[in-house]
Amino acid sequence: MWKASLNGARRRDEHPAVPLTAAELAADAVRCAALGVAAVHVHPRDADGAESLSPSVIAEAVTAIRTARPGLPVGVSTGAWIAPDPADRVAAVRAWSVLPDFASVNAHEDGAGAVAAALHERGVLVEAGLWTVDAVRAWRGWRVPAGRVLVECLADEPDRALADAADMLARLAPGDPPVLLHGEGPATWPVLFEAVRRGLDTRIGLEDTLHLPDGSPAPDNAALAGCARALGAR
Repeated sequence: MWKASLNGARRRDEHPAVPLTAAELAADAVRCAALGVAAVHVHPRDADGAESLSPSVIAEAVTAIRTARPGLPVGVSTGAWIAPDPADRVAAVRAWSVLPDFASVNAHEDGAGAVAAALHERGVLVEAGLWTVDAVRAWRGWRVPAGRVLVECLADEPDRALADAADMLARLAPGDPPVLLHGEGPATWPVLFEAVRRGLDTRIGLEDTLHLPDGSPAPDNAALAGCARALGAR
């Protein structure tokens, strides 16, 4: 399974094609799905362009994507930078009126286990975001299961990112949930190649990189998805 990470925390001044509104997210989701992407991961924005976990913002984005591309799984972030107080993140999840198919929870963040539990109680598949070896250990302490593990290599230097990937993957067991491996910035494409080589799920999108494999600027999410598909992402 590969997914498109459409916007993340990106601002429009970083790239003119970053989708921010629900309609823009839906349009990019349709284009990426046409290229074979199996799911989309989005960071919904409020009217001011800020990331938000509020029920109305989540509902608008998820509904727009589902209306534009029925059947395409939609996931959201619950990163602590969106709502620093864990109690606020838990309350937001419990108040959601429209549920995403999945949501990522960064295992190293304060209150991650409680946020994961709230998602699990609502029937939302939990993705455990693992940034470090310590995060792998933190995730093991959760009281609820994860449906997917995200091995997220955040180092810009490709060799460092690949070494981090190897360290985290070595601490996973055959009985663990499915693994999605991805990188960021200059390490995005080398880590994607490694995911393809290992037969792991992966992702691509403007959240992770603004460039194509040859270093040229990516026009949009669809261009990134097209390159990933050509390189073997499935």
